[in-house]
Amino acid sequence: MAARPLIVGNWKMNGCRKKLAELNAIESHAATASAEVWMALPATLVGLAAIGARNITIGGQDVHFADAGAYTGSISAAMLREAGACFTLVGHSERRVGHGETGAVIRAKVDAAWRHGLDVVLCVGETAEQRNAGTGKETVAAQIRAAAGGPIAGGLAIAYEPVWCIGAPTAATPEQVAAMHQVIRGTLGALHGEAGVAVRLLYGGAVDPQSAPAILLAAEVDGVLAGRASLEVPAFCALINVASEIAA
Repeated sequence: MAARPLIVGNWKMNGCRKKLAELNAIESHAATASAEVWMALPATLVGLAAIGARNITIGGQDVHFADAGAYTGSISAAMLREAGACFTLVGHSERRVGHGETGAVIRAKVDAAWRHGLDVVLCVGETAEQRNAGTGKETVAAQIRAAAGGPIAGGLAIAYEPVWCIGAPTAATPEQVAAMHQVIRGTLGALHGEAGVAVRLLYGGAVDPQSAPAILLAAEVDGVLAGRASLEVPAFCALINVASEIAA
């Protein structure tokens, strides 16, 4: 694991202005943590949250590949950056599966984010059907080749989030996570050599304070991406504590 583990929260489509009080509580807790804390917020909250953020890095949940244009309802990397975001999620399974995003589209989004100075948390993962068919590892490797095969032109973390764990009651096992992270690291090494070593690897998918310790201790795990747990201050602060204790 990296010397300073990365804990990323994703509020998804949750949170109006009053929920920023909870973010402030997490901000205070993160002040003394040994973990690095990022939070992907709804676009409406990014600017408000970024104003007072000192111990949490604020980011977006998605970005369009174009800098401007007739894309109703979308947000560009320039807009996110101007609002105060420092990173964005790209390729989350709820975008890949729910919106049919292709590898080429995801790569274009990665390039757009880097073009405007945003770090990227690239999400990859296989469906239950792909895993059961024995093609899960190749699916994830192909996703990385499509989205991260070109030059690494900015900060990059890759979050393995098996689709079969998103919203599920339990996370993948540490052994399953370690095996897939080895695939991811091997793919990065083949693509980028030593440059691929600098990419942080996260796990996401039903992660909570109970499952996090064993996952964070698994091979090639530099942090976690939490959805449901990030919406609850005690749970997310507990994740931060777990990571800080392991890093100590």
